[in-house]
Amino acid sequence: MIREALYHRPKNNYAYAYDADTLHIRLRSKKGDLESVKLIYGDPYRWAEDAMLSDKIPMEISGSDELFDYWFIAMRPENKRFVYVFEVSDGTECLVYGEKGFTLDEKENRFFRFPYLNAIDVFDAPAWVKDTVWYQIFPERFANGNPESKSNVTDAWGDGPKPHSFFGGDLEGIIQHIDYLVELGINGIYLNPIFESPTNHKYDTTDYMEIDPQFGDKQTFKKLVDVCHERGIRVMLDGVFNHAGYQFEPFQNVLKNGAKSPYADWFHIYEHAVEEGELPSYETFAFVPEMPKLNTSNPEVKQYLLGVAKYWIEQFNIDGWRMDVGNEIDHEFWREFRKTVRSVNDQTYIIAEIWNDAMPWLQGDQMDSVMNYPFTEATNDFIAKNKIGAREYGDQIVKHLHLYPENVNEVMFNLLGSHDTARILTLCGEDTEKLKLTFLLLMTYPGSPCVFYGDEIGLTGDGDDFAYYRKCMVWEKDQQDTDLLAFVQRLIQLRKTLGPLTGNAQYSIVEADNDSNHLVFSRTYENEKVIVALNNGAEDKKIILPVQAVGKNITNAWTHEPLQLDSDGLSFTLQPKQFLIIHTDI
Repeated sequence: MIREALYHRPKNNYAYAYDADTLHIRLRSKKGDLESVKLIYGDPYRWAEDAMLSDKIPMEISGSDELFDYWFIAMRPENKRFVYVFEVSDGTECLVYGEKGFTLDEKENRFFRFPYLNAIDVFDAPAWVKDTVWYQIFPERFANGNPESKSNVTDAWGDGPKPHSFFGGDLEGIIQHIDYLVELGINGIYLNPIFESPTNHKYDTTDYMEIDPQFGDKQTFKKLVDVCHERGIRVMLDGVFNHAGYQFEPFQNVLKNGAKSPYADWFHIYEHAVEEGELPSYETFAFVPEMPKLNTSNPEVKQYLLGVAKYWIEQFNIDGWRMDVGNEIDHEFWREFRKTVRSVNDQTYIIAEIWNDAMPWLQGDQMDSVMNYPFTEATNDFIAKNKIGAREYGDQIVKHLHLYPENVNEVMFNLLGSHDTARILTLCGEDTEKLKLTFLLLMTYPGSPCVFYGDEIGLTGDGDDFAYYRKCMVWEKDQQDTDLLAFVQRLIQLRKTLGPLTGNAQYSIVEADNDSNHLVFSRTYENEKVIVALNNGAEDKKIILPVQAVGKNITNAWTHEPLQLDSDGLSFTLQPKQFLIIHTDI
């Protein structure tokens, strides 16, 4: 037995409250090392004959990556108190694994403890997120609804964007195209910053309480939110609380008055003879002088920013906040942010821009979700770039799904790309059949998927500057890839109608082979199963149907017709870049 590979720790992602009555317990072991794992558990206050009364129940493997097996069980403690150890066996050796490490008997060990299942501690993201398909809009490039009101347009709509281009996109343009979003199947929009700022990206805020005049005014924004809500679409704003803009009034006051400024402690100043330059004498986002970093531990800054968060919910009824550079702001600020936001509307969705392991922010006291860039990278490496094979992709996905509790995965904000990444079609070498496979993986993955505006019609963009990723939306039908658009629309419809593709359906890798580069995975919920198979290889691939067909209602979910099998009645064949979505009862 490879003892050093076994890992468990109560709380976080290895033992957590899934809901007010249910605990999820996980154990990690070396891949293929253990034959069985059993959970020995009990109530710490139930004893007889000088020993705690305990029961034993087998655990099951919930997934495997290149190094580890992950064992899982869901338990409902009778009195909400729970202590436990693991009985692990490799067929030759049988040991008990607990807080003391390895012993021959549970009486010699020390039990892991989940002292009490407190309902208030349960991760409680809004339930509506599980059924939401997002659409990210970069407002300056989506649609110009008021051309006559613009005074700063520098380029004709559709020209190649440059770093400082202004094309005139605004909030009215979004309102005018709300039918397009509804027909696509979108029921949530995430807007890049809309607050007053001198740049086209608006990540250097001048005034957090005002809409940028280029985009419209508060009346227009209120109209947008109302129109969206009438059509069943939620609205999430982008909050830039890590840093402000150079023209932010408190920062200008510091530049003018130095240490005597009442705002001197609102920022992180190295010295109060602030000078512009390549390396400014104050902390910034990255090394960008135009983005001075805010001191969020300062009570006045905290009060100001929390007031901003409340204002846009109270006055305009927004449904969510996406927080820029969320991992560079102190955890205490985010705890107060969550309490403040939830005091106004307890159904507000809060996510952060965090590109790596985000478990410290996802324990129920700060964020509901983060932008799932690890999924983005794995999917793009597998399909778009051909950097990894199906097996490596499956390994990465399983590892990532076990990085967080299931109730976190269910509301994870998944994406193929954003304003900060190259366009997915460009990464696919402008091969729309490959792009369709990436959309397939996005719409069948646990969590809440997001489409970056224009990806659904085939916008391209790559380069060393973010400007290339942020082209103007194309509205002329003859310039859109309408086949791709219909494909994405169909996928969104299937995601909404097939029960196993939403909520807490179990995700399992069925086959992942590097040689043929084909992938098969399933989503299971109650008495339904959806099986997704795709061929990312260069040759036809015969795949054995991974369920027993006898007595089952098995359909091709894409066509709504009975599944057509090969002549052997046991398999189906996928051509290169072809996929199949199978829906069956269990």
